[in-house]
Amino acid sequence: MTDHFTIRTRSDRFSVQIHKRSLWILIALFSAVVAVFLISLASGSSYIPLSTVLQEVFGESESAFVLNELRMPRVWLAVFVGAALGVSGLILQGMIRNPLGSPDIVGVTGGASVGTVLFLVTLMGEVSIQWLPVASISGAALVTALIYSLSWRDGVTPMRLILVGIGVSALTNAIVTMIMVSSEASVASRVYLWMTGSLYGANWQEVKIIAPVVLTLLFVSFFFTNIVNVKQLGDDVARAVGVRIQFYRLCLLALSVGLAGAAVAFAGGVAFVGLIAPHIARLLLQRSFGILVFGSGMIGALIVLIADIIARTAFLPSDIPVGVFTAGIGAPFFIYLLYRNREGINE
Repeated sequence: MTDHFTIRTRSDRFSVQIHKRSLWILIALFSAVVAVFLISLASGSSYIPLSTVLQEVFGESESAFVLNELRMPRVWLAVFVGAALGVSGLILQGMIRNPLGSPDIVGVTGGASVGTVLFLVTLMGEVSIQWLPVASISGAALVTALIYSLSWRDGVTPMRLILVGIGVSALTNAIVTMIMVSSEASVASRVYLWMTGSLYGANWQEVKIIAPVVLTLLFVSFFFTNIVNVKQLGDDVARAVGVRIQFYRLCLLALSVGLAGAAVAFAGGVAFVGLIAPHIARLLLQRSFGILVFGSGMIGALIVLIADIIARTAFLPSDIPVGVFTAGIGAPFFIYLLYRNREGINE
């Protein structure tokens, strides 16, 4: 009796083997996301019983306004932001084969931050908010192109890319700070709140903008499953079986940029989710990229949802930015990864 089953398209352009153990873990992760989603709806300045939340989900309740207009958009935004950052980090780590890879460390988030802050400072109020993801993704794409070109020397090596990315990330942070301190006080305070990573003030318009972007990019990422699985064996092996290394590396980088840019546009600098989620997914699931996309996305959503619950309830009446809590978990985890991989880094 086999312990796995295969899902493939008719053309065999996409196929993935799922171990039964991984399937049960994915079901458990999905159940956890649903449970935390409902708990998040119930949590806030005033507690709403889960029975009331369920009534609103499946019908109507006396707390319809609070749930539908204040909490539901924020919770959905947390799900999409967490999933986008988790899968963005997974793609980067798979592409550069480095456990330290994540959009905020390599510089992708920094580029998105510059694009978003410039939009908030110069165009907010004059241009529709629907263009915010375009500004964010454009900033991420331009900075990533700079990182890629600076890393190029007869091709791009993973370690060179991550080192250049760290340097450029520091530069983008300095640019964002300079823009903030030279802006009006009201704009600067909004930018500062956004920089720390906040879901405060989320609305349905933002959810409707980010949802199709993230879902489309997640769907596209599944078609790179076989490519990424082969690349895990090393560039030489991938070339030997006919994989165009630089072309697919650029495609994967574009996917990661799009996901991170969409998340940064509405949630700001929610740090380290892209670093932590893929590592947890690899501990729980098989190493197939397609399975890890599901796992990283759901774990990323769980991290942001839980951090947002703490942010909204732990220091009432204050609403702490969610990025404070993800950084509090992620920074020690990053130090641990540096320590664990210190011999490889020294080499």
